Amino acid sequence: MSDFHPTIVAFLCNWCSYAGADLAGTSRVEVPPNVRVVRVMCTGRVDPIFVLRALTSGADGVLIAGCHPGDCHYQTGNYRARRRMTMMRELLSSVGMEPERLWLRWVGASEGDLFATTVKEMVDEIRQLGPNPVAQTWSA
Repeated sequence: MSDFHPTIVAFLCNWCSYAGADLAGTSRVEVPPNVRVVRVMCTGRVDPIFVLRALTSGADGVLIAGCHPGDCHYQTGNYRARRRMTMMRELLSSVGMEPERLWLRWVGASEGDLFATTVKEMVDEIRQLGPNPVAQTWSA
């Protein structure tokens, strides 16, 4: 699996996590090129269908990153995202996919290093899990 390069779709909150990812880039912090960023206004707006669509379209993992609890610009959006994670992980299990392919992390606008570390850790874990089995089945 050393030549397997997982693709990760990252849904990033406009106000915090996207700014953190941007800070990582402008600070020249090394971030694996495996991540494809989708900017959303709030993690509370990430529909479970978006996650399933990313995974069935070939992504090996999905990262949802938003404001720290209590810091949401829409007051409760990150709490909504956290509640949806339980349901989305159960859904992944029911379709025969490892729930570890879905991550939720809190990354602030000033935490570019944390964003880079999170992506590196996720790439390493997804590499150990191997390619997404559902994407191979659905894309055929």
